Amino acid sequence: MVKKAILFYIWVSFVTAQSFSIARVHYSGGGDWYSDPSSLPNLLSYLNLNTPMSAYSEELRIKLTDDDAKNQFPYLYMTGHGNIRFSDDEVIALRSILMNGGFLHADDNYGMDKSFRREMKRVFPNKDLVPLPNNHAVFSSYYIFEDGLPKVHEHDNMPPQAFALFEGDRIILLYTYESDLGDGWEDANVHQDPFPVREAALKMGVNIIYFALTQ
Repeated sequence: MVKKAILFYIWVSFVTAQSFSIARVHYSGGGDWYSDPSSLPNLLSYLNLNTPMSAYSEELRIKLTDDDAKNQFPYLYMTGHGNIRFSDDEVIALRSILMNGGFLHADDNYGMDKSFRREMKRVFPNKDLVPLPNNHAVFSSYYIFEDGLPKVHEHDNMPPQAFALFEGDRIILLYTYESDLGDGWEDANVHQDPFPVREAALKMGVNIIYFALTQ
């Protein structure tokens, strides 16, 4: 409890000093990097209403090779249904961002798994995605998820999984798979998901942000 209180104090101190934003990664390869357009604004609005965080409610969109990507956007997000392909310069840029304090949340919108894993091996040839157990801190950083990652949409009847890339003890990349959090963050009329499903997705999104800023 003491540790969590300290982390909460750090977090509140951080967000009162500056507003927080999420930058969506515009990648090549043909995949729909722009999918679920209402997802991040809804997540950030939920975060503003339900936590002490001060967040910009609109997402930012960047390419990894943008001049200001390395210094101004420590929290990156990417999603999609299809192929992802990074240029050699983007591989170098993403590696540099993540090794210098950045964080990437990648959320499979069903269909990007194969290409995402391939590209991550180009970024970090010597790192492997590690499955996170249900008792990992990301599932209790703000809200409690005793069963781990929530399931939003069914695709292959597989359980939702969270994977991470580590640099030492720090998670530099969180990959949410077979969950479809972004669909759960979308406007209610897009997928017709019931409120408890959408709320679980939004709360998990808050947990990821909170964890990324306080780990």
